[in-house]
Amino acid sequence: MNETHRIPSCFAPAVLLAALYVAPLGAQDTHFAPKNQQIPPPPCMTIRGAWEGGYVACTPLSHQQWLADITHWRNERRIRTGFDSSRYELPALQWAQSAFMQPQMMVHDRYFYDPVAGKYTVDKYVDDLEKRYGGIDAVLIWATYPNMGIDDRNQHDMVRSMPGGIEGLKQMVADFHRRGVRVLFPMMMWDQGTRDPGAGWPDAIAAFMKQINADGINGDTQDGVPLAFSLAAEKVGHPLAFEPEGGPSDEALSWDVLTWGQYQFEFVPTVDKYRWLEPRHQVNIQGRWVRDKTDDLQFAFFNGEGWESWENVWGIWNGVTPRDGEATRRVATLERATAPFLISQDWEPLYPMHMYGVFASRWPLKDQTLWTIVNRNEYNSDGRQMSTPFKEGTRYFDLYHGVELTAAREGDQSVLSFPIEAHGYGAILATSSEPTAEVRQLMGKMATMTKTPLSAYSHEWKAIPQQLVPIEPSPLVASTPVGMVRIDGGDFLFKVDGIEIEGTDDIGVDVQYPWEDSARRFHEQRMQVKAFYMDKYPATNADFKKFLDATHYHPQDDLNFLKDWQNGTYPDGWANKPVTWVSLDDARAYAKWAGKRLPHEWEWQYAAQGTDGRIYPWGNCDWLPVGLTAVPTTVPTKGCSVFGDIKDALAPIPDKGRVMLPASDVDAHPNGASPFGVIDMVGNVWQWTDEYVDEHTRASILRGGSHYQPQGSIWYFPQAYRNNQHGKLLLMAPSYDRSGGVGFRCVVDAK
Repeated sequence: MNETHRIPSCFAPAVLLAALYVAPLGAQDTHFAPKNQQIPPPPCMTIRGAWEGGYVACTPLSHQQWLADITHWRNERRIRTGFDSSRYELPALQWAQSAFMQPQMMVHDRYFYDPVAGKYTVDKYVDDLEKRYGGIDAVLIWATYPNMGIDDRNQHDMVRSMPGGIEGLKQMVADFHRRGVRVLFPMMMWDQGTRDPGAGWPDAIAAFMKQINADGINGDTQDGVPLAFSLAAEKVGHPLAFEPEGGPSDEALSWDVLTWGQYQFEFVPTVDKYRWLEPRHQVNIQGRWVRDKTDDLQFAFFNGEGWESWENVWGIWNGVTPRDGEATRRVATLERATAPFLISQDWEPLYPMHMYGVFASRWPLKDQTLWTIVNRNEYNSDGRQMSTPFKEGTRYFDLYHGVELTAAREGDQSVLSFPIEAHGYGAILATSSEPTAEVRQLMGKMATMTKTPLSAYSHEWKAIPQQLVPIEPSPLVASTPVGMVRIDGGDFLFKVDGIEIEGTDDIGVDVQYPWEDSARRFHEQRMQVKAFYMDKYPATNADFKKFLDATHYHPQDDLNFLKDWQNGTYPDGWANKPVTWVSLDDARAYAKWAGKRLPHEWEWQYAAQGTDGRIYPWGNCDWLPVGLTAVPTTVPTKGCSVFGDIKDALAPIPDKGRVMLPASDVDAHPNGASPFGVIDMVGNVWQWTDEYVDEHTRASILRGGSHYQPQGSIWYFPQAYRNNQHGKLLLMAPSYDRSGGVGFRCVVDAK
C-alpha cells in the first residue's frame, strides 16, 4: 500500500493491538483464519457489553495490522496451493468477473416459457427483471430437481426434454446472449440412479454444453468442481465457467472461477476468502429462503461481488420486495459501471471510516480510486464519513448520489462528508482527471434513482396466491358406465400432506386449495363429496390407441409423446399396461373424447380411502416390509395379515435400477382394491389430478406413486404411496411434463 491513513481517535470500531494475539494459530500463521468462506474482521469492530469483556475503541494501527496479517495469509496461501491464475485470463471466461446478478431460474417459470403459444419468452423474462430490480448478467437455468427421478431420465435428459429439444435449447441460449446474459446449467453428481449417460460426466457435460453454446456450470451440492471438468471442456474447445454451490478447496480456485457465497451474517461485513485470494473470482451470495435481502446485498457490495437473485425456489415464490429490488438496481448499476475497479489486486477491505457501523472497501485502479460503502446501522448517517491523504488536484465524486463533493482539507488529509441512509449504500470515486463520459452518464442515472430514498419503497414481503384450474363437469350419467365403478357420495375428511423435500412449512410450499388463503404443506378439510364414477383401472395403452384411431389426435408439442411406442402403436404385450408419456393436456384430450374428465384430487383420495381414514387403498399395512433391501419371498396378499407369493402382492414391487422397467398390467394386483373396488391406485404409475397456478409457476398434483425408485440420493422425486400424501410435479411444457412414470384415470359425474 502506498497510502497511509490518519485515523481519528474517535474512529470506531477498532482493535486493541493485544487483541490480535488471542486467536489460536492454525497450520498457516494468521490471527484471522477464515471461517469457512469468510475472513473475520478485527474483533473489536463489534461492540461488546461489559459482561462480554467490554469494548475499547481502535488504535490507529489496528487496521494496518489486521490488513498486514490477512495479506500475509493470502500471499502464503497462494504459494501453498500452487495458485494458477491462467483461467482468469482466458477471454472465454472473463465474462464471469462482471456477472454480478445471477438468478437461478426454474424452467417452469411462466415468464420464461409460454405453453399456449409454444415458445420461449426470454425477452419477457429479462424485461420483468429489468423492471423490478435492474436486470441480470447471467442466468442459471434449472430443469432437473425437484422433478428428476419421476422416471429414469437423467439430468441431461431432463434438459433435452425442454421444448424444441436441442435446436430449441440452442435458440433459447442465443436469445439470452442477445440480451447480454450468460447462461449456466447445473450438474448433479448425485444423479447416479437414473439412466447412465454412456460417457464420463466430465466429457458428457463438456460435449452437451458445447452443443447448445452454454457458458458455465453450477455444481449442485458440490464442494468445488474437480479440475477434470474444466479440462474436459477445454479439450473440446469450449471452456466453461464452473461455479460450485459449496466452498471449494483453496487449490480449486485455480479452475473454479465462480462460487456461491454461503455466508453467516454479522453486523460487521466479512471479507470473502475467495475474492481476497483472487479478486477476479466472482462470488454470488445465495440466500434462497431469506425474505430480507439487505445482508446479501450489503455484503456483496462491500466485497465487490454479486448476488444470486433467486426468487422461484423449487416452485415456491420468495419474491424480492420493492425496497430490495430498488437496492439491487442501484448496487447492480454501480458494480457494472465500476467493474474494472472491483478486480483490483490492491483491494483494501474495511478501509477506516469515521462513523460507527459504516464500512468501506477501497479499490485502486491506476490513478483513480473507488470506495464501495455500506451503512449497517438502522439509522441514517450524515456528515464526516472518511479521510484520505490530501493530493493536489484530486476531485471526489459521490457516485451513488451523482454529485461532486468538496473535500475539507485538515492538515495532510482530505475529509469527505456525505449522507448514507439506514441500511444503505455509498460509492466514492477519487480522480485527478476530468470524469469520463461514462462516469457522467452513471452519475446522471444514479442522481435520478436516488432522488427517492430506499426507505420510500415497501419492504413488506408478500406471498403470492395460487388458483385451482377449474375442471369442467362431465356429462351426467345415471348408471355405471362400462369399465367404471360407482363412488357413492358422502361426508369426507380430506387430510393430505405435500412431500416436497425442501421448504419445511413455509407459506407458499405445496398448494393452496380453494378454501385456504395461502399455499401450505399440511391440509385438512371436511367436505361433502358428490357421487361420481371412476375408471376401475388407469387408462391403458389399448384405451389410448382407440382414442388416437378415432380422433387422429397429435399434440403440437410432440416431443416425448408416447415415447415408448413405435410406429404409432405400443410394444407387444403392453395393451393392458397403463399408458404413460402423456402430458396433462394429452390426458384431458382423451377424457373429453371419452365423455369423462380427470378427477379432482379429493375425489381420487376419497375413492382410494373411503371414510375410515385407511392409509392405503387396501388397509393400513404397507405392501412391502419396512427397510426392505431385497425382493421378499412373501408379502401381504389379502388385507394385512395374510402373506403369500409375491405375484399376488397388493401393489407392484418397486424397481430400483438405472433403467425404468415397464409398468405392471393394470389388473395385476386385484387384492389391492380400494373400499369401492377401484384397482391399481398405488405403486404402479402416478396419476394426473388437479392443476394449480400462480403468477410464476404451474404444478399438478400427482397421486398414487409409481413402481420406479431411483437409488443413491435423497434428491430424487419422492414417492407418495400413502393416501394422505401427494406429489407436486412442476409443469413447464408437454414435452418436459410427459413421463414414463405418470398415467391417469378418468371420472364421470353422476346424476
